Amino acid sequence: MFRTLDEKVLVSPQIGLAEIAQAKAQGVVLIVNNRPDGESPDEPQGAEIEAAARAAGIDYIAIPVGQGGFGQPQLDAMAAALENAEGPVLAYCRSGTRSTLLWSLARAQLGDNPAILHEKANAAGYDLTPVAALVDMLAAKSS
Repeated sequence: MFRTLDEKVLVSPQIGLAEIAQAKAQGVVLIVNNRPDGESPDEPQGAEIEAAARAAGIDYIAIPVGQGGFGQPQLDAMAAALENAEGPVLAYCRSGTRSTLLWSLARAQLGDNPAILHEKANAAGYDLTPVAALVDMLAAKSS
């Protein structure tokens, strides 16, 4: 269920309690929730995932990305989460796409090469085309 984006980041569609145990077994130290609460009321909400993650000894942060898209606060929060985590990170949303797009923007803001970000996302089954121009711009600004 988890897909590898890079040596530190896994991405996933919506997780439940069983996936928290799987994340723990894979050494995940931080779960990043990129899904707004209430988006799908029949699925686990942030507080439930957070409580289970913390009970398993995994840190948790919510950086929701709704229909309004990505803003600088989300990019900054994701970049900080990726930089400060002392081990593997699992980011999730409905399908994994928003988490992957936000990962790519944060990594570009941190100076990663856009071509390599595209390769890594493609290898995980995700397409960065919707944010390609922004990835390029952020990478250029960080140089």
